[in-house]
Amino acid sequence: MDNEQEAVAEELPLEGVGARLRRAREERGLSLAQVTAETRIPERHLKVIEAGNFADLPARTYAVGFTRTYARLLELDEAEISEQVRAELNEAEAEREYVPAGMEPGDPAKLPSSGLAWAGAFAAILLIGGMATFYSTYYSSGAGPASLIDNSSPQIAEGGEGAGGESTTTQQAATAPGQGQVVFTALEEGVWVKFYDVDGTQLLQKQMASGERFEIPSDAQGPQIWTGRPDAFAITIDGRSVPKLADDDFIMRDVAISAEALLARAQQAGQNGGQGASPET
Repeated sequence: MDNEQEAVAEELPLEGVGARLRRAREERGLSLAQVTAETRIPERHLKVIEAGNFADLPARTYAVGFTRTYARLLELDEAEISEQVRAELNEAEAEREYVPAGMEPGDPAKLPSSGLAWAGAFAAILLIGGMATFYSTYYSSGAGPASLIDNSSPQIAEGGEGAGGESTTTQQAATAPGQGQVVFTALEEGVWVKFYDVDGTQLLQKQMASGERFEIPSDAQGPQIWTGRPDAFAITIDGRSVPKLADDDFIMRDVAISAEALLARAQQAGQNGGQGASPET
C-alpha cells in the first residue's frame, strides 16, 4: 500500500502553475510590469495567477487564456500549463461542493425546527392551491395570453416606434441589411486595440479603459480590428448585442468589423453551435 501511495505522489506536480510561472519569470529577470507590457495582461491578474488563485479571475476562460499567454512568453509548454490550470480549477470546485457553506452533515443545531418546517409546508400548499385556482379561472373564461394583446395599438420595441408597430431598428435591418452603428466597449482595463479601414487609415489606436466605448465611424470603408484581446470587447449594433469576436485571447488582425461582417459572423457562429473564433480565424 505504501508503494502505491509513493507512486501516486511521484505523478503529482511538485508545484502549482502559479509558482511555476513565477519561478520561470524570476529566472529570466522579468518584473510583473514587463510581463504586463509584453502580454497586455493586467498586473493585478498576474499576481492572482502567480498566487494560484485562479478562481478569483473573472471566469475559467480568463484563467486558461491568461496562463497560456504567460507560458508562451516564458517559453513553457502552453498545452501542459493549460491542462494543469484546468485540473487545479476542477479540484478547487470539487472542494467547494464537498461541504455546503454554513452546513455540516449531521449537525441538528443547523436544521430548521419542526414548527418552521410545518409552517413552510403549509405556505407551499396555499401557494399551489392559489395557482391552481388562478389558472383554472383564467383559461375557463376564454382569456389567454393572445386575447390580452390589443392588436389595435401600435407595438413599441427597443430602438423606437416605427410604422405598423415595428421598431426603427427592425425597419432598418429589413431595408438595409448589414447597416447600423457598431460600438465596441472594453470589458477590462488597459485593453490594447487598433481600428482602421480597408486602406489602412487608422481610426483609433490606444489602450482602452474598462467601460470605454468606441463607435466605428459610419463612413469608414471596410473597418477592421487588430488586438490581442478579442474576448475583452462587448459589441453592439444599433444598441443590440452581438457575439464577441472570440471567447479566448489571441492576436486577431485584419478582421472585418462592419455591421454586415459582424452579423455574418453571428449567423455562422449560430450554425456552428455557438463556437467562438479561434486563433486561426
